[in-house]
Amino acid sequence: MPNLATWIRRKDAKWFRPIFGKHPEIKVWNALRRRVPLEKMDGLLLTGGSDISPEFLRQKFADPSVLSKDMDPERDRWEFEAVQEALSRGLPILAICKGLQVFNVALGGTLKLDIKGHNLPEQRHRDVQPLRSAHRASHRFSKVNSAHHQAIERLGDDLEAEAWAAHDGIIEQVRLQKYPFGLAVQYHPERSHVYESLFEDFLSRVKNSGKASER
Repeated sequence: MPNLATWIRRKDAKWFRPIFGKHPEIKVWNALRRRVPLEKMDGLLLTGGSDISPEFLRQKFADPSVLSKDMDPERDRWEFEAVQEALSRGLPILAICKGLQVFNVALGGTLKLDIKGHNLPEQRHRDVQPLRSAHRASHRFSKVNSAHHQAIERLGDDLEAEAWAAHDGIIEQVRLQKYPFGLAVQYHPERSHVYESLFEDFLSRVKNSGKASER
């Protein structure tokens, strides 16, 4: 049985339950609830959450008040370790919202720590943020449900931008070049069936990774 590593907050679990329910053959390990044997995993899903704790950022900043108050260093430590383990084994990685930021920082990138116009109430659950996508992007969406107050500033090593907010160029989707599957999105594909193809792509790769590990 393929194993998927993740850390999902209790309030976000309802969004992922239907997605995982379509793939009962994949065992999901939520690090919030139990220890995850990373060496036995076949894929990594990085989900949304609070801002990355300062000790994990690769940059200096003058105003700590721009960071959220509910940071979780324990989660950050686990996620950065999980990224390195997954990369070392070439496992499929899908990163969402905060996950995109973790992925970018883990690969040496930096963040814009407070941006305007990207965290409006109507952006949280409705596909209203227009995107400009690269022709090479394998998953392209004209509008997304993107709500965040931080964003990529400098891209991490070997990351390539695939989509941007149409009105101001904020990066909304990146892919790790020369890697089997490493995709990160700033929006929330778990909250709408519009993005089903993205999860099907990722989870099919997790299953294939699991089959390879059994040989």
